[in-house]
Amino acid sequence: MFGKILKLSGNIIIVENTSGLADTNYIGFHVVFAETEHKIVGEIISIDSKIIEIQLIGEINSSGVFSNGVLKKPGINTIARIIYKSELEAILGNQNYLDRKNLLFGSSPIYKDYVVTSDISGFFANHFAILGNSGAGKSCGVARILQNIFYTSTNDIPSSAHICLFDVYGEYYNTFEEMDKFPKLHFKKYTTQLEFGNAELLTIPAYLLGVDDLAILLGATDPGQIPVLQKTIDLVKIFTSQDPKAEDYKNNIIANCILEILSSGKTSSIIRDQIISVLSSYNTPSLNLDSLIHQPGYDRTVRQCLNIDDQGKLNAINLVVNFFQAYAKIDIDQIKLEIENPYTMNDLYYALEFALINEGSLVSESVFDRNNILKSRLSSIINSEKINYFGYTQYISKNDFVEEFFLTGPNGDPVQLVDVNLSFIDDKFAKSLVKIFTKLFFDYTTSLEARGSYPIHTLLEEAHRYVQNDTDTNVIGYNIFDRITKEGRKYGMILGFITQRPNELSKTALSQCSNFVVFRLFYPDDLEIVKGISSNVTDDTIEKIKTLHPGMGLVFGTAFKIPLLVKFSLPNPLPVSTSIKIDDIWYR
Repeated sequence: MFGKILKLSGNIIIVENTSGLADTNYIGFHVVFAETEHKIVGEIISIDSKIIEIQLIGEINSSGVFSNGVLKKPGINTIARIIYKSELEAILGNQNYLDRKNLLFGSSPIYKDYVVTSDISGFFANHFAILGNSGAGKSCGVARILQNIFYTSTNDIPSSAHICLFDVYGEYYNTFEEMDKFPKLHFKKYTTQLEFGNAELLTIPAYLLGVDDLAILLGATDPGQIPVLQKTIDLVKIFTSQDPKAEDYKNNIIANCILEILSSGKTSSIIRDQIISVLSSYNTPSLNLDSLIHQPGYDRTVRQCLNIDDQGKLNAINLVVNFFQAYAKIDIDQIKLEIENPYTMNDLYYALEFALINEGSLVSESVFDRNNILKSRLSSIINSEKINYFGYTQYISKNDFVEEFFLTGPNGDPVQLVDVNLSFIDDKFAKSLVKIFTKLFFDYTTSLEARGSYPIHTLLEEAHRYVQNDTDTNVIGYNIFDRITKEGRKYGMILGFITQRPNELSKTALSQCSNFVVFRLFYPDDLEIVKGISSNVTDDTIEKIKTLHPGMGLVFGTAFKIPLLVKFSLPNPLPVSTSIKIDDIWYR
């Protein structure tokens, strides 16, 4: 079949077709040019009755190890042959997929009875992306890969895996329930519906929200809002403390706010009205409108000292100033409080009000306009069903909360796979929760003394909804997904992006992915993204991607020797992602 080499052009070799038959069934097969010291491997990309076009892809050394890329072209008199079965394993991966070191993807559509595998660490120790248009088999492919991890071998159980799948449509909700039938394996479901089967409601304690989490949750758009939120967290810990000294903090904030109003230069009536307004809303047992101001001969309340005389002046203004200065001079930095205590969203709201007056929101229109939106958005959460997602009342540390997230049952058995059904909440709120939980996992993994000892894999279905080039970097200084893709791998914090629109994904996050599973894609911009991912992705590869059958994918990256076509088996049970049958419904 293979005659002499007729032409060499770059990595393309034209050889004579001695059979005279244009057998296109050989397209995609690999051939070997056996040199003295090594074997040069190529792939048949076209064939007619006269010539066979072969693209060189790599070399197999004397130890049987395949390396991508060709350093030396075959000699002009070297004759090609179809690759031997014994050599295929060097390209397709170890055929013993029951070995725990190997990850089964699917069968090879080119070579019958051969499967495509990768080293499990080569794939899951790195960030990865699974791409494909709707209906191309993406959801089934994800389900199949995960089922292969847990169901393929009964000898070795990955009981210390921690995979969290953020499930936008609730597609995978019943796809992994078989896991509970295996010893030491468990599947756990969280829901965003207040009442939904046997799943737990997704909740996070308000007191575990850091300043960046609040900024994301409340949609902060200005870096100037961050100090207000930081002050809010500082104050809520103080205000919910049982220490009586906490009142001194409140008095200090109120007094400084009143002194700003008194020195504002506004008319006496405006000053009086603003002070009355502040003390009506924000007061303590020792500092309020009825607090007594002592003077020789008699006492007057703060309210009485704010009376305006016939000339429109506050005659007792000096008394009021001296009274509030005494509270403003308290050195609150010297007051030490025990502040490790739980608090609620209502407590946060109360603290936010004090943080706003501390920032001068009541005396400055520009400060008010910039920051009051935070108060409105927090109030909106408190007065809606969203408050239920922050209803965790018992105190638990951040690390204990993450570990409990991956435990189940009264015995606290480890959970290897957690599905979070986000289908019952709006996209904006879902985006906030996904970021908050992802950051929580990242904080946990980076806090461990034994680095990488508790790996967490976070899989994001419809990742383009969350992993975007958004404003987070401008407000809090980073995008959590970009940060994790750059820093998380060494701590065992791994992200998996599942999306039908790679073009809408954060370019930084996608660029840090090491492995890819690509199902059929049509959109030109998406194809350009895929083409730019790896030097191994050629124009011919792109053409294959455009015509892939449902359930067929192209895998490539550091876990694979070369880009390989894979036929994924259908998962059992299937995710709820199959297309509707119009004929069954219309003609029911």
